[in-house]
Amino acid sequence: MPAVKTPASIVLVHGAWADGSSWAKVIKPLQSRGLKALAASIPLTSLSDDIAALDRVLERTDGPVVLVAHAYAGAVIGASSNERVRSLVFIAALTPDEGETVGEVFYREKPHPQAPQLAPDAHGLVWLPDKAFGAAFCQHASPEQAAFLAAVQRPIALACIQEKAPHPSWKAKPSWYLVAREDRMINPVTQLFLAERMGAQIRSEAIDHTPLVTAPDLVVDMILQAAEAV
Repeated sequence: MPAVKTPASIVLVHGAWADGSSWAKVIKPLQSRGLKALAASIPLTSLSDDIAALDRVLERTDGPVVLVAHAYAGAVIGASSNERVRSLVFIAALTPDEGETVGEVFYREKPHPQAPQLAPDAHGLVWLPDKAFGAAFCQHASPEQAAFLAAVQRPIALACIQEKAPHPSWKAKPSWYLVAREDRMINPVTQLFLAERMGAQIRSEAIDHTPLVTAPDLVVDMILQAAEAV
């Protein structure tokens, strides 16, 4: 693929049960093409907290920005009102409309038979069982990769999925959506519905829930398309 000539910054936002290291296989190829790639760390404490954390990361960038989100983070980047954000890329992501919650769109369709049972602990935090990483979160990953993701996972607070989303920027900005047809965490039917509702440029592939780890070339390719459009 040719190098991208735009000076766009690519800001990558992790989803639930993950951290910035989940983008490791995506960052290096982007940097090799002359793009500034930055993994934003969000606290996963509430949707408002996560939006504010993303805003603070965007303050560290200059020029046009392409926002990229995995899973839950689709709600976070969709809520960004930063005028320098030129395009949005959603990777198997949840994209609630104004007034919807992440939980409502997540449970829109029946869960996969191998999807884990999720419940909060005494602190209102939801952890993913370690075995669920290899069974549902990233079933295409090697056992070593799945074990690493389980080891670095961060829990998500109930407030993240219960708070109503603000007016989404994808109604006014171009978006791309990678549908994971073999996703066992977010129903692919839900993903396609959300992508079509946004009017996104859609690519559908036989990948699992975490292609940024198991199919990074596909993710990079979609990000480059969005960056080139800038």
